[in-house]
Amino acid sequence: MYAVIETGGKQYRVEVGTELEVELLDVEPGQSITLERVLLVADGAEAAVGTPVVADAAVEAEVVGRDRGDKVIAFKYRPKARRRVKKGHRQELTLLRIADIRFNGRSAAATEATAKETKKTERQRLEEAAARQAAEDAALAEKLAVGAAKAEKAAKAETTETTGAPRRARAKAAAAGAAEPAVAEATEAPAPKRTRAKAADAGTADSGTTDAAPKRSRTKKDE
Repeated sequence: MYAVIETGGKQYRVEVGTELEVELLDVEPGQSITLERVLLVADGAEAAVGTPVVADAAVEAEVVGRDRGDKVIAFKYRPKARRRVKKGHRQELTLLRIADIRFNGRSAAATEATAKETKKTERQRLEEAAARQAAEDAALAEKLAVGAAKAEKAAKAETTETTGAPRRARAKAAAAGAAEPAVAEATEAPAPKRTRAKAADAGTADSGTTDAAPKRSRTKKDE
């Protein structure tokens, strides 16, 4: 809903929430005023044009503050008379904020508040639905993570079982292979010592017999 109002000899198109500067009004900042010179009111496809004002229509506004407009320079002169006049002017303004537009018992502010509440309710409903969906997704992701961890643990256990027997067999074979050379060394090492000792004994015996025979032969020759 919007309206066309007249104040200070000027016309303004306004809606709820519009801020505008009008000619200076005898009001103080913070006050609320009612502008009754409403020339037109339109609400969707319905419109009412005043002659000159619309009956049962009013615009409520809040006074925000005061201000001054831009400086306007007025310069007058009369040719061939040496008359020159220069003046500057800054218009005093009142800043208004439109609070409501009322027409035939309807209020634009109430309609807008209802629409905002409906939008807010719809937004909250969508946010709640999104939160529920996010919670469900998080729970599903957690379940999938737990299942993946269990499957990985089972796969590791199965791999350990299948590879444990060959490892134990290889360890036993390595231990057996290490024990066999030790046994062979233990059994074969003394044999050379005994043979060497026997050979030494045989050598000494042979040498004794060979030495004794010539001695006995020499004694026989001496006799």
